[in-house]
Amino acid sequence: MEISTTAIVIAAVSIILLWLILYFIPVGLWFSALVSGVRISLLQLVLMRWRKVPPATIVSAMIEGTKAGLHLNPNELEAHYLAGGHVANVVHALVSAQKANITLDFKMATAIDLAGRDVFEAVQMSVNPKVINTPPVTAVAKDGIQLIAKARVTVRANIKQLVGGAGEETVLARVGEGIVSSIGSSDSHKSVMENPDFISRVVLEKGLDAGTAFEILSIDIADIDVGRNIGAVLQMDQANADKNIAQARAEEKRAMAVALEQEMKAKAQEARAKVIEAEAGIPMAIAEAFRNGNLGIMDYYKLRNIQADTSMRESIGKPGDVSK
Repeated sequence: MEISTTAIVIAAVSIILLWLILYFIPVGLWFSALVSGVRISLLQLVLMRWRKVPPATIVSAMIEGTKAGLHLNPNELEAHYLAGGHVANVVHALVSAQKANITLDFKMATAIDLAGRDVFEAVQMSVNPKVINTPPVTAVAKDGIQLIAKARVTVRANIKQLVGGAGEETVLARVGEGIVSSIGSSDSHKSVMENPDFISRVVLEKGLDAGTAFEILSIDIADIDVGRNIGAVLQMDQANADKNIAQARAEEKRAMAVALEQEMKAKAQEARAKVIEAEAGIPMAIAEAFRNGNLGIMDYYKLRNIQADTSMRESIGKPGDVSK
């Protein structure tokens, strides 16, 4: 019983040691590389383990590149992995570029990969162009009619501009700007509806792909819809604004007229008050004249006759009295 237990322990320890040896010394991986024509030393694979680089990733990339006729350096692949790159994507891109006769070296491919772009997808887009649908672009022709256009932009990846070049958002923004400019320069919306390819020609002539990671191959107008009559709306808004201004000015004049009328009424009332005050002082003045001897009784009778005559003339001169 003791012998069997010891044997089991020894066997388990042996298996663990064998697994550790095979893990740190990937003999099988080295043999696969050897039969595939990849010259890489077993010591280098062991050192990859210590540098925390998966040997399988490097060896697989080396085998793929060697079978495709590429000459890859394992140290460069390892350095690219340690820099945070995607080794498999880079090798896939190099192989695809070679098959498609696209000029792409290892340095450029790793730079594109480290820049955050999918280098393999970029190579595929260079071979098979991509179609980008623009969102609805609204523009107004010179006759004031609004047009809503949708375009399909066919682009191809520009390998040389992938590092530092603008993305799809910039291309869409420039195409939208070109559509707005071309429609806005048209005299009539009817001419745009009759010849939508006019927009494509004008936009393509602007060279909108400059400084971007893409090359614009074509711009096709997929749909054009007629929107509102912006010119008429603006005229109506202007008319309403003019009406409101005129109303405001008329209200201002009316307020000024009312204020002037109130002022004139106040002045008239003040004048009447002064007249009443003056008339109230006449009897006192007559009495004072009697006391001072400046007015006699005959003079007073004459004054009363004059007042009676004046009252009679005023009553005769009234329109109501004339009609009677």
